[in-house]
Formats: sequence, structure tokens, C-alpha cells
Amino acid sequence: MSVMDIPAQSKVTAAYYAQAVASFAISLVALAVGIFFLPVGAWIRAFLTIGLLYVVTSAFTLAKTVRDAQDVGTVVRRVDQARIDKLISEHDPFKTH
Repeated sequence: MSVMDIPAQSKVTAAYYAQAVASFAISLVALAVGIFFLPVGAWIRAFLTIGLLYVVTSAFTLAKTVRDAQDVGTVVRRVDQARIDKLISEHDPFKTH
């Protein structure tokens, strides 16, 4: 069995995933409620809301970019390991040229 046959295992547990989702939802709702009840004018509230949405979308973009970069590194390492495994399996030190 080569490295390419072994499926990549997720390091994220269901509990960790649930905690991350809950934390994100709570923080987003709490900040949105805070902006809604802020004693300021509608324009300032709208500006803060747009800022909040921008920060959320840019955080998702950053997370996806980091994840994609890690995935590329993982694929490259797995391909390199498969090449090394192939070279080792084909190498016969007793073979004469």
C-alpha cells in the first residue's frame, strides 16, 4: 500500500467543529445586536453593519486561502512520497548494469 492509497484523515472533531460554528454565530449575533442598539444615527449604524459584513467575508476568504495553500502542500508532499516509494520499490541493489 502506497501513500497515495491512504485517505487523508480529518483532524477536526465534530465537537471542535460545533464549537467553532457556535462561537462564530454567537459573536456575529452579539455584534449585530450591539450595532442595532447603539445610540447613534442610521448612517453610522449602516457603516458599522457594512464593516461587520466586510470583516466576516474577508475572514472567510482568508480561511479558504490558508486552507487551499495547506491542501496544495499536502498534495505535493503525498506525490513526492509516492515517487520516493516507487523509486525504492523499483531499486534492486544487486542488479548489475
